[in-house]
Amino acid sequence: MYIYLEGVRIFARHGVLPQETQVGSYFTIDLRLKTDFSQAARTDELEGTISYADVHTVLKEEMQIPSKLLEHVCERIAQRLFHDFASIEEIHIRLSKENPPMGADCKNVGVEVHYTR
Repeated sequence: MYIYLEGVRIFARHGVLPQETQVGSYFTIDLRLKTDFSQAARTDELEGTISYADVHTVLKEEMQIPSKLLEHVCERIAQRLFHDFASIEEIHIRLSKENPPMGADCKNVGVEVHYTR
């Protein structure tokens, strides 16, 4: 069983170059969380699952902390999600930076990671 948020677009100030943290950029997050929500499926109640809204709040908060590397941002997001939601067994994160300043015609660059509790 998986809960996912796909295409979450957030403005943030991550990057190695000083210009990247000053100007900022848009980032896109695709997130997949492995959890058991069978109780919520049976009862039709939010108890027994993970609220998408609560997960989105974590993403927004962690993305507002500037980091040089997207790898570091993913690590922070994963650790926070594991901490805040005990029922998460696995986390899959894809984090992309739009229009990176690297002198190439490139829509997105990023990282993709998988964490297991």
